[in-house]
Amino acid sequence: MKNLFKSVVLAIALMLPFAVSAQDAAKTTGSVVNENDGAPVEWAISAEELEDGNFAVTLEATIAEGFHGYPMTDFSAPYFEFDNAEVVGDIVETLTPEEHGIDELTGGPSLIYYNKAIYVHTIKAEAGKKVTGYISATICTNDTNQCTSNPATFSIQMPGEAVVAAAEGASATSAAAPLDWGSIITAILWGFAALLTPCVFPMVPMTVSFFVKGSQSPAQGRFRATMYGVFIIALYVLPIAILVLLSNAFGTNIAGDIFNAIGTHWIPNLIFFVIFMIFAASFLGAFEITLPSSLVNKSDEGADKGGLVGIFFMALTLVLVSFSCTGPIVGSVIISSTSGGVWMPIITMAAFAIAFALPFTVLAWFPSLLKNLPKSGGWLNSVKVVLGFIEVALGLKFLMTADQTMHWGLLDREVYLAIWIVTFSLLGLYLLGKLRFAHDDEVKHVSVFRLTLAIGVFSFVVYMIPGMFGAPLNAISGYIPPMTTQDYQINGRVDNANTGRKYADFLHLPHQLEGHFDFEEAVADAKKQNKPIFVDVTGHACNNCREMETMVWSHSSVLPMLQKDFVICALYVDDNTKVEGGKRLGSINSKFAQDRWGVNAQPGYILLSPDGETVLAGPRGYDTNIEAFVEFLNTAKNAM
Repeated sequence: MKNLFKSVVLAIALMLPFAVSAQDAAKTTGSVVNENDGAPVEWAISAEELEDGNFAVTLEATIAEGFHGYPMTDFSAPYFEFDNAEVVGDIVETLTPEEHGIDELTGGPSLIYYNKAIYVHTIKAEAGKKVTGYISATICTNDTNQCTSNPATFSIQMPGEAVVAAAEGASATSAAAPLDWGSIITAILWGFAALLTPCVFPMVPMTVSFFVKGSQSPAQGRFRATMYGVFIIALYVLPIAILVLLSNAFGTNIAGDIFNAIGTHWIPNLIFFVIFMIFAASFLGAFEITLPSSLVNKSDEGADKGGLVGIFFMALTLVLVSFSCTGPIVGSVIISSTSGGVWMPIITMAAFAIAFALPFTVLAWFPSLLKNLPKSGGWLNSVKVVLGFIEVALGLKFLMTADQTMHWGLLDREVYLAIWIVTFSLLGLYLLGKLRFAHDDEVKHVSVFRLTLAIGVFSFVVYMIPGMFGAPLNAISGYIPPMTTQDYQINGRVDNANTGRKYADFLHLPHQLEGHFDFEEAVADAKKQNKPIFVDVTGHACNNCREMETMVWSHSSVLPMLQKDFVICALYVDDNTKVEGGKRLGSINSKFAQDRWGVNAQPGYILLSPDGETVLAGPRGYDTNIEAFVEFLNTAKNAM
């Protein structure tokens, strides 16, 4: 029993978003820009938090061949100035300079640096604060000893709550990815919807009555009902949580790889499409899906035991018995959250389970509310049928993902929208009583509630119709194929802006943006134009990526910056096209993004210097705040 209680406590802890946030990265990198073209020294800067609350800022100089620099003991030592931070103590040099003849001024050995020099400053600053400064480094030729000052400016943000170091590793970045509140809210709504299915709703008053009448006191009934709810939550959350905890315990990213594969690989997506169509057919009354009766009976036998063990088996029985109604919903919740990082499936499943279990506990605490519950009847089957139509629409998303990653060309944007328009039109007719299924009662009159729902559904259908002619449909952009698959637009077909570039024959950028799909090609272009690189770690199956492109990239304050100030590099992590060495392009890009910047969730945005080496800002994930995104882009513009 003690182990069971510990498991429940663990499940509750995993439900809290703050409990799963990774510890903030303790190290950040910044940018250094030489004011003179062709300077014989390149700088790299990083900051690390110290135990006393100060920060160690390291400036590393890479000196070109044929040149040398000087240590801090020399009168030609480099000059460092921090604009908005106080330097504490002396500068520490971590490399030993070499002796090179006799210094004419001091008579002692002349000390110089070849190749590299590293200077460490201890500064006082606030966590998360952006610190800027100035460098003047005297660099001289080895043969003629001709020297130049080589001024440069630097900018770096101190480690803090909102700062994630790009090189801290995939697991840290994934866990610290921003929460996808859209998926969480959707999971909560699905949890309440699951209560209204014929498999679950009749059990609510029976279960609550058991706890109220079968307990020795009201306090005991409330405690048992509370534990019943906790056990339901644990049964939904623990299987996924165990997978994540085990992968982290062994220092691997197995969970992230599995969830990423579920969300992006064409095989599981095709399997899920078939499963969802089967579940939709079941919801619409074609047949009934149930778990083996032996499994349910064994669980029911355990429920006869007293104490917390009996309550646990009661919760398990509810989960098993309601599987035919909640199975498709649970699948939707898990799969829709896989693009949000390792922890998102746990958080969304916890949100679903809390919404699902909450009424059982609340009604046991306040049993008088039972009188307000509607009686079971034909309306429950109507709920199930409505969910069946929704499952058809959602299941189509998995076929779209497989189609996009494999480039089959089955679901162009018009075809997809046509199916959705027909599906939701039939749903509207069903709500009006014009369609009936096997277990439906006859609708003799349309209630105000059903009429309101029908108006909403038909309004949605009308909203989708312009999409057949090229309208952007921002509200559902994350759930339909991208505009690049549109065969016909009312203003004519627009040519691919990146024709001739690597992979541009099957990959595209939104809004006719020019860019690249190969990192090395993007770096070469950025060096030529002397522009920062905007790296977009994206995927065909990424709903949030499409929403960012439609809602943020298209904004009048963002799109011109992407068009003029950056070289765009879109790295698709789920594309199944085989390229060099027979490897999938998506696998290559996924590994590259994880190893290089610690990004394994989509979207991931990183701003780089033109040489592709220095991270100017990011990684940044899904966030539709336009002002914050503009500030993010300006970070790189200011550094340049």
